[in-house]
Amino acid sequence: MLITSVDNERVKKYIKLKDKKYRDSTGEFLVEGSHLVIEAYKQGLIKELILEVDEVFPLSGIDSIIYLPMDIIKKISSVETPQTVMALCSKKEESEDLGNHILLVDNVQDPGNLGTIIRSSVAFNVDTVVLSENSVDLYNPKTIRSTQGMFFHINVIRKNLLDVIDELKKKEIPIYGTLVEHGEDVRELSSKDKEKYALVVGNEGNGVRREISEKCDKNLYINLNSDVESLNVGVACSILLYELDRNE
Repeated sequence: MLITSVDNERVKKYIKLKDKKYRDSTGEFLVEGSHLVIEAYKQGLIKELILEVDEVFPLSGIDSIIYLPMDIIKKISSVETPQTVMALCSKKEESEDLGNHILLVDNVQDPGNLGTIIRSSVAFNVDTVVLSENSVDLYNPKTIRSTQGMFFHINVIRKNLLDVIDELKKKEIPIYGTLVEHGEDVRELSSKDKEKYALVVGNEGNGVRREISEKCDKNLYINLNSDVESLNVGVACSILLYELDRNE
């Protein structure tokens, strides 16, 4: 189907999907670029393939293909230099089975940081990422781009972290907080300490909330050069997850 008017209802819908409330109400989101479109296709999430006029992008089994001129693509895109391949997708299904390796993300606000955290979670074999209710949206376009498609490969849910921690404690899964000091060097953890865990990482400026820190069984820290006060939350999380995944 060729659409040439920005007043078309489909185009209006694509534009509104930039808004979190609309994404939440529809259960849909957009991905941009061939790599992300292919990742969404592998997961069976594509509802409509959106192409620039004359673009050829063969994907079998896609019933709805929408062709748009570049001036309209620019209206619906969230980047300065739009791609010629996009897709309307259904949000992923979430699983309540959190597994044994869990990451709890407390009030992280930067979509780039969340993207890094999710990529590292996939790289280092986390089963589930649990976002606090006040963390940045998983389906924020910047978050999606920052994950490089890895968010399609891991269970990500949004819940009250205090409630989740209470449930994890019932299952005897240890909760590891993160502190710059007064913690245990992550390199000193035993193999038993790594068998199952829930790691908590916190807000860029304020760290983990006190009421959550108070529920942690122990706090971990990364031994840094004394000239460095702290690390970006995405970098710190990646190092911690690497160490938690590393075999002795």
